[in-house]
Amino acid sequence: MGYAVVLGEALIDLLDAEQDGEPVYRQAVGGGPLNVAVAVARLGGDVQFVGSLGDDALAGRIRAFLADAGVGLTGAVTASAPTALAVATFAGPEPDFRFYGEPRSYALLGPDDLDVPLVEGADVLYCGSIVLLDPPTLAAARRAWSVAGGLRVFDPNVRPRLLTAPGALDRLRTVVAEFAAGAHLVKLSGADARVLYPDEPVEGVAAYLRELGAATVVVTLGADGALVAAAHEVAHVPAPTVDAVDATGAGDSVMGALVADLLTDGEPTDPSGWRDRVAFALRVAAVVCESPGGATAMPTRAAVTTRFR
Repeated sequence: MGYAVVLGEALIDLLDAEQDGEPVYRQAVGGGPLNVAVAVARLGGDVQFVGSLGDDALAGRIRAFLADAGVGLTGAVTASAPTALAVATFAGPEPDFRFYGEPRSYALLGPDDLDVPLVEGADVLYCGSIVLLDPPTLAAARRAWSVAGGLRVFDPNVRPRLLTAPGALDRLRTVVAEFAAGAHLVKLSGADARVLYPDEPVEGVAAYLRELGAATVVVTLGADGALVAAAHEVAHVPAPTVDAVDATGAGDSVMGALVADLLTDGEPTDPSGWRDRVAFALRVAAVVCESPGGATAMPTRAAVTTRFR
């Protein structure tokens, strides 16, 4: 089995919580791509995180967390910046993120910082999320996409709070179209689809991304499961019924599970194979939702099997 490269952001989440009747923020290592990398490692995959980290104590905690999770840091660089913060508040299980920190510690990886041999040797390359909104790291991601020798997977992981500048949403749509055109797999959420293409049903969004060139598209729909568009088939995969405590990282865990299985078995040869992969990924996400926390909640295969025996 080969290895995956996950290119994107790592930061610190401050999650809205309560202790002794008082509001507090619980600190957690986070960032969508970091969550994906940790999910891959916990599910038994060999994975390298590629991105920029700050030069403070919080960055040290991120490095230690990734190392302890079994995620490689060969392609990570240190930037002269304090670690960016994502403050999450909740109205129900879904978090609302606002981002703080300038310069953005997670978006300082430029194309010249990219470990090209590491990317070229990967069996799976993940790109996506909020780093694509910053020109230096977008350029690095484009370079990685162009030299990748293995499967390319993409997740826009849209954060509307970062799209307030004039033309920002149109620019993101252009980037999404660019990466989807060369992707073996695109995973996005129903919320992502509504922001990017507000007048299209999710079936239409999946069809559009496939017309651009994406081989397979998976749209996660929370408690309603996921839509899978592969080959000439569009199918709905139901989600397990759970009592969600915290949905932070649930979508990332779906991507992590799909990447881990791509490493083990390559691309499925037919739509039924994709349905089975997505069904397992939704079980992984269900376990994540049952406990607080994003990256810390990513389960092992044994834990998923035990939970859904």
